Amino acid sequence: MREQLEKIKEQIESFEIKQNEQVEAFRLKFLAKKGELNDLFEQFKSVPVEMKKELGAKLNQVKQKAQEKWENAQSQFEHTQLGNKKNEIDLSLPAEEDFIGSRHPLTLVENEVIEIFKKLGFVYSEGPEIEDDWHNFSALNFPANHPARDMQDTFFISEDIALRTHTSSVQVRLMEKQPVPIRAIMPGRVYRNEAISARANCFFHQIEGIYIDEKVSFADLKQTLYYFIQELFGQDVQVRFRPSYFPFTEPSAEMDISCLLCKGKGCNVCKYTGWLEILGCGMIDPNVLKASGIDPEKYSGFAFGMGIERIAMLKYGVKDLRTYFTNDIRFLEQFKSE
Repeated sequence: MREQLEKIKEQIESFEIKQNEQVEAFRLKFLAKKGELNDLFEQFKSVPVEMKKELGAKLNQVKQKAQEKWENAQSQFEHTQLGNKKNEIDLSLPAEEDFIGSRHPLTLVENEVIEIFKKLGFVYSEGPEIEDDWHNFSALNFPANHPARDMQDTFFISEDIALRTHTSSVQVRLMEKQPVPIRAIMPGRVYRNEAISARANCFFHQIEGIYIDEKVSFADLKQTLYYFIQELFGQDVQVRFRPSYFPFTEPSAEMDISCLLCKGKGCNVCKYTGWLEILGCGMIDPNVLKASGIDPEKYSGFAFGMGIERIAMLKYGVKDLRTYFTNDIRFLEQFKSE
């Protein structure tokens, strides 16, 4: 029996386990009920008493050695299989869903407005948000100490520099550099020191436009804006012009449309009138043309300006423009691209 133990011990030590299948082969050969070690334990029952202590100890050592080798091999191949499964790509699984981002609703509206005016030949132009007094006020017929300057509460950086209160400053820069005819729109962010409410904010987005050429009339202005409103809101929207005042246009008007939120019945957004101001407009004042080096005797033009937030309120049925600036993901997710 000693010789058998030594022989099995050598077999256990030399048995190579390089594949997962060999782990089970090792167990069946040495540790299973019909394995070689189990046969030795059966033989051990008939060993003389004086030899049981010696052979029993050696038999247990050989069995323990076989058990340890099998458990180590089993553990090693289990970790290897787990690692392979983690790195394995199952091509039968469905593809991961693509999460498509979205543009901000104000950007969507701005782009739509720009595209409508592009159809009419208006080009895109932009300018700085920090402006000097000349481009923001003086060149637009706002003389120093003129009461019209109080219409726009300004964020001043210094005595002559401020955050622009309108994108009309870009109109001045165009008229100074670009030869007539000029047909352009100017989108951008503007700033006014106003109380924040459902209808106003201290900063907002505007799109202004000008058209300057020979024999441009108020009729051209009205037809341009009629086309714009119908393209944006549909053919059934009602429109009206009201006389108004702006220092840089004469005559001036405000354009109202029937409130799309309450269908003309009256709500807090339209102040229960059924009408909502959508933009301001008018014929460019001759003094403004002259200040930019354009001959008012030869050329005339019109200008208009609108707030993007106001249009977005009507288009999407949002009654509080503060919603556009809170970055509430529940709100923004409604504008995901398809």
